[in-house]
Amino acid sequence: MSSTTTPPQSQLSTALARDRLGVAAVVFFVMSAAAPLTVVAGVVPTGLAVTGLTGISIAFLVLAVVLAIFAVGYVAMSRHIDNAGAFYAYISQGIGRPIGVGASWLALLAYNCFQIAAYGGFGAIAQPLFKDWFGLDIQWWILALICWAITAVLGVRDVAVNGKVLATLLVAEIILVVVFSFADIFSPNFHPSSAPLDPGSLVGSGSGALLAMAITGFVGFEQSVVFSEESRDPRRTVARATYIAIALIAVLYGFASWTMISAAGDDVVGRATNEGPDLFFNVASDQLGTAAIHLGHALFLTSLIAAMISFHNIISRYTFSLGREGVLPRMFGRTVPGTGAPKNGSLAQSALGLIVIVLYAVMGWDPLVQMFFWGGSSGGIGVLLLITVTSVAVIGYFARHPAGEDFWHRIGAPVLGTILLLVMSYLTLTNIATLFGVEAGSGPTWVVPLAFGIVAVAGILWALVLRSSRPDVYQGIGLGARSSTAGSGGGGFAAALAGDQGAK
Repeated sequence: MSSTTTPPQSQLSTALARDRLGVAAVVFFVMSAAAPLTVVAGVVPTGLAVTGLTGISIAFLVLAVVLAIFAVGYVAMSRHIDNAGAFYAYISQGIGRPIGVGASWLALLAYNCFQIAAYGGFGAIAQPLFKDWFGLDIQWWILALICWAITAVLGVRDVAVNGKVLATLLVAEIILVVVFSFADIFSPNFHPSSAPLDPGSLVGSGSGALLAMAITGFVGFEQSVVFSEESRDPRRTVARATYIAIALIAVLYGFASWTMISAAGDDVVGRATNEGPDLFFNVASDQLGTAAIHLGHALFLTSLIAAMISFHNIISRYTFSLGREGVLPRMFGRTVPGTGAPKNGSLAQSALGLIVIVLYAVMGWDPLVQMFFWGGSSGGIGVLLLITVTSVAVIGYFARHPAGEDFWHRIGAPVLGTILLLVMSYLTLTNIATLFGVEAGSGPTWVVPLAFGIVAVAGILWALVLRSSRPDVYQGIGLGARSSTAGSGGGGFAAALAGDQGAK
């Protein structure tokens, strides 16, 4: 009788929903993670205040060129590997399974830094706004928990529903950034500044900090391949969405940051220190009036919500891909039939977000600097390192599988991109104190790199454990739905912990 009994797991599947997303939908997910208004009004002013560096526009433009070169090999590899694990799958098949698992754990940490940073940013910025608008003095963590609940609910819904929500929020915030930027140009205080576009700022002191700030604005572009399993015509969709996102981000951020700095006056760093995220809105206030400023603040908050939703979807799919192959408990590799939502991965991310919000509230830590800016900057460093390793993996993969791609896609662009990314990674890590606005050798300067290193090494060691204890799981690492163990019971994580007791 037991053979005819339907197990609880039958209510879940091991596949994401197919043919749900077109180019526009993927771009919406990617750019919502990039969070245009959050970056322009939040990251740029906060970065100006913390670092004192103004060459952010040229950093955005140069980084876009580097990432576009990287994307040549990256999207070429997506034509050969169809896996929601993205970095994890590419590094596993391009360099080796242990490094791939280590990278996947680092990716989970880096993207969670962004996800959780958005909670802190929303709470800290919404608190004074709610008091001004409604006369309500609500603690930041209560506001953060409200957004956490919205994100948690949407995380277990159909990906297409999330895409529609993000599309609405994203279009509104892009229009606002463009309108406010042109308002800056017509401001009586506007004087075209060369400082944001000075190439010399990228070779002098603090250049790595500028690049690290810029990378936070692009994070998400690489996630077009995460949605490859859910895209219509993935070969076309992934490539187009990636290049469109890079171009839009570069032009929008570079232009908006230039106009804001040019209109803010000579003491732009001092104003950024005193006004914080309000700087972007204040410099345009003379032309647009109070009502537009209130609208800007409202859309700034929705921009943070859009970022939360997008990163939540990215993280849950990473978790899903690891669970499907047995690298994490198999329960994470299950989706809900009909919606295709990676439910358990989504719930796990929600639980982590809740824990961190409560921890910050209890400890009384600063949600704006220590959660929003430090968290986002840390995530940017992690993603930059992941992109660099992935670029190496592209070279390794096409060295063994050259069929179907020309020299530029297989070797030329990947090698050039790897060199440029290695230089950027070095500059970023050696300027980490400037990025965080702290003294060299203080906590954040070593805690962040150490945390990433420990997590990556732990992932590598776990892969080696799987190689000896569950070779079937180990052989399927990075193969996604083609893994021989995908959908099988138990899972590598649980089975390895149990040792070989089942065989006895």
